[in-house]
Amino acid sequence: MSKELSTEKTLKSLGERIKSLRIKKGYTSYEYFAYEHNISRAQFGRYERGEDLRFSTLLRIIDAFDMTLEEFFSEGFSKSGI
Repeated sequence: MSKELSTEKTLKSLGERIKSLRIKKGYTSYEYFAYEHNISRAQFGRYERGEDLRFSTLLRIIDAFDMTLEEFFSEGFSKSGI
């Protein structure tokens, strides 16, 4: 698998994980979640679609879910997928 394809697959998994956690927290709207946690709504929508994001932004999102990095990455990511 090429590095670019692997990165794309990982970002897609990251977006799916972010979306599933948001829904699990009871937010049907990504916009409302982003607004409540002072994250750009447009950018948050892009993150859920698997577009690239900065590590510092990922940390803010994980903090908004009240999770650790370990908890965040404990589901949805296999060693072969990263």
